Amino acid sequence: MNFASVRIITDDVDRLVKFYEKVMGVSAERPVPVFAEFIVPSCTLAIGDSQMVSLFGAGSGVAAENHTVIIEFRVHNVDAEYERLKPFVDEWVKEPTTMPWGNSAVLFREPDGNLVNLFEPVTEEAIKRFNGRGRRIVEVSEVCIL
Repeated sequence: MNFASVRIITDDVDRLVKFYEKVMGVSAERPVPVFAEFIVPSCTLAIGDSQMVSLFGAGSGVAAENHTVIIEFRVHNVDAEYERLKPFVDEWVKEPTTMPWGNSAVLFREPDGNLVNLFEPVTEEAIKRFNGRGRRIVEVSEVCIL
């Protein structure tokens, strides 16, 4: 089994697409107006309109009601990303700090209230833990964060 994507359900696809284009530094693919995908080497972030929920079955989702998932992006420099995103982020949950497990991290809420974590392994143990995961981090100037 291969992990394919995470999908955010929203009542305002255009607003979230614009926000994540700024955060990720890539343009979304929009096959239809009610759906968008950010396809990067390590994963796909999808955004779907709440109208689509009925296609998955009754009770399968409510827009902007998530309180348990954190969307995470590994970056090269948490402090630089924090400075870059200050003009676009309205609610910062945690300014850059080193977490007990060895990652430097900054957390914020995106327009629908979902938590987003930008992190970089900074301790020797954290760097070792992430070295074998096969992900290549690409600079925003190259195309995207992940």
